[in-house]
This record gives sequence, structure tokens and C-alpha cells, in this order.
Amino acid sequence: MDSPHIWLRAETKPGEARAALTPNTARELLERGFAVTVERSQQSVFAPQEYEQAGCALVDAGTWPEAPAQAYILGLKELPDDNAPLIHQHIYFAHAYKEQTGWDTLLARFKRGEGVLLDLEYLVDNTGRRCAAFGYWAGFVGSALALLTWAGQHSRPEESPLQPLRPWQDQGGLVSEVKASLDLVATHDVSDLSIMIIGALGRVGAGARALADLLAVPTVNWDIAETSAGGPFHEILSHPIFLNCVLVNQKLPPFITPELVADQQRTLSVIADISCDPLSEFNPVPLYDQCTSAKVPLKRLQSTSTPLDLIAIDNLPSLLPRESSEDFSAQLLPVILSLAQTQTPVWQRAEKLFHHYSGTLHA
Repeated sequence: MDSPHIWLRAETKPGEARAALTPNTARELLERGFAVTVERSQQSVFAPQEYEQAGCALVDAGTWPEAPAQAYILGLKELPDDNAPLIHQHIYFAHAYKEQTGWDTLLARFKRGEGVLLDLEYLVDNTGRRCAAFGYWAGFVGSALALLTWAGQHSRPEESPLQPLRPWQDQGGLVSEVKASLDLVATHDVSDLSIMIIGALGRVGAGARALADLLAVPTVNWDIAETSAGGPFHEILSHPIFLNCVLVNQKLPPFITPELVADQQRTLSVIADISCDPLSEFNPVPLYDQCTSAKVPLKRLQSTSTPLDLIAIDNLPSLLPRESSEDFSAQLLPVILSLAQTQTPVWQRAEKLFHHYSGTLHA
């Protein structure tokens, strides 16, 4: 078979600076005989020149509809709104298999164009584990924002403790800002600081723990063993910060409830729902019905003497675009390389899933 052609499209979602393919991983693909075309992007954390130096062919943003029919169109976030048929094989997070808004319109575009959706979320190994995920960096950033919020509650109680956010240039800049914020808080307050993490042993939990460890903030780490009896968990109230790092996909008692946080004796003042699935019937943090955002990062749940603020941003890794892209792209690389082989199970599973869901559309 001919060597695969990867076409990296420019992201169009506002504020999305990540990339599914970095200059380094693009170079590795080229060295393995792949063709790599990259659209020039004004918002990517990686400059077009970095890809050009790696040996990629550069084209204008948004020209992927004219790509060769056999090219794989690679991206991260949703395609621009359109109704044109899709003729290519697209690799990205489409969010189309749980009947999300517009799912049927999108799959109908693929069906009309005889294209194929190979959803990044469903590229899984033989155990069902995702081959590439941003979870670690979601946990890392979510933990950092929770600490910034807690510090803001103490150092400037008359203001919103977390102002609108812009991506950090790198991990070091984020860690330095959190450390500086904690340094502004009185020593006796910091000595009482601790973070409770549920889902501490997963990818997201690992990132949350890593950030806390860098700043020597104590964590209480819960996972399946500690939560098997079922919530709500009154222990959450004993810690200033609670991080939910579990994406629950079955009916379970919630970890925390409105009745529980109404306890005026709580120490808890910051919740970061890093898994962030407010509309799911399985949501273990049923305290809100809408995500927060980089522009409005907090929802104040209670304005008592111990305030309670919630962070529920659904694209946290976008705030550390370089590191999260480098990590994700490195995880994805072996899977992309397997496109050069025939009958690769990970891609077969993804294509089978697409045909299943597109087959449910009404004629």
C-alpha cells in the first residue's frame, strides 16, 4: 500500500492552541515514509516554521476539503459548521456517539460524502483503554487552578479569587504563578492546606498529584477501594480542596451533594470537577448544570464565611497547550504509525463503531 498521508488541519475553536501532531512527531512520521501536510495556524502554540523545519509541506488554513482523497485529516476539536459532504477519513474528537447536539447532522455529512470518522476518543487498545488521552494535563491544570482559587479566597477576599484565564506558555510558568499565589497567603493558613482527590490512581489523578507534589501540598488520595461503599462522602468537607478526577459511566451514589455542602462547619472551600460532565445522569458532583470556562472560570456555590467555589472547565489541557500537545502526540504516534499496516485492530474498531452509529441515522 502507498505510504499514508497525514493532513494536520488548523483548529478553529476559539482559544484552542493545542495540536494533535507536533513538529517532533511530524518529523518522525516523515522519517518513516509518511507524507505530512500542515495547515498554517494563527492560534497554534507551534509556529508554522517549526513544522516547515521538520520537513512538512505547509498549506493555507482551512484547505483540507481539497486534500487528496486518501489523506487522513487529523485534528483535535470539532470541524467548522458546514453541511458539505465529508469525503475523507477524519481523525479527531467528534463527540458524536452519545447523541450530543448536532451528532446526526455531522454523521449524515460523512454518510453523504462516503467519508469515515475515526474518533480519537474511541481509539482503544485490547483492554478498552484509550491509546492517547489528555487526562494527565487536565489533572495537572485543574489542581493548579484549585490552588490559585484557594489562595485568592485568602489573599483578596473582596474579589473573584480566579480571574479570566489565558494559556500559560509552559508548565514552569504555571507552577511559578501558583507558588507565588500561595506565598501571599498567611503561613498559618497554608499549614492547614490539603487536597482530597477522588480518582487519584488514574491519568487525571496522576496529573493532579504531580502538581501538588511540586508545591509540597499534602493530598489525600482515594480511588476504587476507598469509594466502593458509595457516597456521599462526609470526609470531603474536612479538606479545603476537593478534586473529582473520575468520569463515572454507571449509576453510583454521588460523591458530594447540595445537602452535604450546606454544612456550615465544612473546611471545604474549592471544588474542581476535573472530569466535568454536568449533564450526565451519572454525574458524581451534582452541584451545577453548566460548565465554567476560561473567561468565567468559577461558579460561587455559597457566599458564607467560608465561601465555596466550583471550577468545571471542560478543556483544561488547552491552558498548557505545548506540554499537553507534546504528551498527547507522543502517545498517539504509535497508533498513527500503524496506519501503514493493514488490518490494525485499533483502527478497525474505530471504523466499525463509526459504521454502527452512522447506520442508526434515519434514511
